[in-house]
Amino acid sequence: MQQTMQLGMVGLGRMGANMVRRLMAAGHECVVHDVSDEAVDQMAAEGATPAHSLEELVAALEPPRNIWVMIPAAYVGSTVEQLAPLLSPDDTIIDGGNSWYRHDVDRSEALRDRQLHYLDVGTSGGIHGLERGYCLMIGGDTDAVDRLSPIFSTLAPGVDAAERTPGREGDPTPAEQGWLHCGPSGAGHFVKMVHNGIEYGLMQAYAEGFNVLAKANIGAVDHAADAETAPLDDAKYYQYDIDLSSVSEVWRRGSVITSWLLDLTAEAYLADPRLEEYAGHVSDSGEGRWTLHAAIDEGVPVPALSAALYARFESRGRADDANKVLSAMRAGFGGHHERKDSTR
Repeated sequence: MQQTMQLGMVGLGRMGANMVRRLMAAGHECVVHDVSDEAVDQMAAEGATPAHSLEELVAALEPPRNIWVMIPAAYVGSTVEQLAPLLSPDDTIIDGGNSWYRHDVDRSEALRDRQLHYLDVGTSGGIHGLERGYCLMIGGDTDAVDRLSPIFSTLAPGVDAAERTPGREGDPTPAEQGWLHCGPSGAGHFVKMVHNGIEYGLMQAYAEGFNVLAKANIGAVDHAADAETAPLDDAKYYQYDIDLSSVSEVWRRGSVITSWLLDLTAEAYLADPRLEEYAGHVSDSGEGRWTLHAAIDEGVPVPALSAALYARFESRGRADDANKVLSAMRAGFGGHHERKDSTR
């Protein structure tokens, strides 16, 4: 039988609350805090111990305390600064958000003087983690990781989430369960950073591919015939009105590009065949930028990941001035006028 533990959770948003639910379902005791009293009361109604301040949270935990901080990266630093003076030697703070790994290195050094452990835990699983589990990438000292292994094992998807890799034998490793001690402070968020950089690239590849399919009937559209519009040769080759929802379904079965991202795409197309609910304004939370930063420092080429990040910038209208400059130059050297209605 797996050992149960007591854990404090700071942050009860889309992921934090479901992580608490998953832990409590396995018998772990959770003390919870959030800036929203309503969120705290909701989790208390489900069996968690409520704490309406960090002081209450610390007081409700038995030493050595383990406190998981699951909040936006912008607020982690100030929260850790408030928590640290309340804690005792050998207590552990876990940052499960998407912090920049360099901040983890700096924070762990500062907390070491207080004899506090600091773990950075890159957490992937999103809003479906309650049922599917969470892939965990962990950085920090071995003693703290070993102590919290029952928590990690509960949150992780478990060995049955994927077929065993051919050649692996013996007892399943933590990585096969869905969690990994990646190295010292910062290593967990470094691995998660690259994970999210790859995620950007995968998402962009799907998005661009479906866009090509969506425009495959361009040969059936009337085109302007003038100096500003590239001609479409052989329009007969672009007469396809392709059912994108059905394509996403067929690709899910036996294709080499099957993935959970494709599953989610199929769900989206089924619910909204033209994706009219979305404006195409794509945010980035930092990890893609930090991946490029690391790649530049390492001298490693990442053209696909770079293009994916820049595409997100463009989706938010950040290329507006660049596009105006292009139009201005074309008008200047060739007298070309903008066509606002061009389909090509």
